Amino acid sequence: MTRHRVPLILLTALLLALTANGPAQAAGYRYWSFWDRTGTHWTYATQGPSTARPDDGDVQGFRFAVSADSADAAQPRGPAPDFATICANSPAADGKERIALVIDFGTTTDAPTGETPPTVRTACATVAPDATTAEALATVAKPLRYDTNALLCAIAGYPERGCGEQITDPKQTPTTHHGPSVGLLAGATAIVLLGAAAIWQSRRHKHG
Repeated sequence: MTRHRVPLILLTALLLALTANGPAQAAGYRYWSFWDRTGTHWTYATQGPSTARPDDGDVQGFRFAVSADSADAAQPRGPAPDFATICANSPAADGKERIALVIDFGTTTDAPTGETPPTVRTACATVAPDATTAEALATVAKPLRYDTNALLCAIAGYPERGCGEQITDPKQTPTTHHGPSVGLLAGATAIVLLGAAAIWQSRRHKHG
């Protein structure tokens, strides 16, 4: 029993080490999240800005950050400002509605490499009654940038590059690795060699 236990223990240890040294799980995705002001708090929007049609007096927010999913998404920072505060200098107009917007460009930690996020801003968009949030945003924060799937990639030109890319670490570059790592290949080779050594040792003791 003892003669054959050592190779098995070594195999197990190597497998555990290989797993520990494998590629790290992605921390999330770098993107603009979309929020509604409910009462005095932010709640994650149930529709995208291109389909949501806010009512006059609504407050909506955007936050750029690295998040794993909607449950983990970073909301606009600070207390959610009310409509009266944001639209105080934008009088009502006949046949129009006003939508208050909060745009939080995020922190330097979440910023793409080489880019600096602008400061948080608020804006009051005066739009047609049936306008979408995306249309309201376009009146106060151009240029907007979308990808081919209509995902909002940039507000007021920020960020200059990227769109919902997967991130391995909040301060890092997007994940671009698609094949097995050198460490993984080396570890797999070592397991094969060690397994062969275990078989050879077993046969040696059997015939010794």
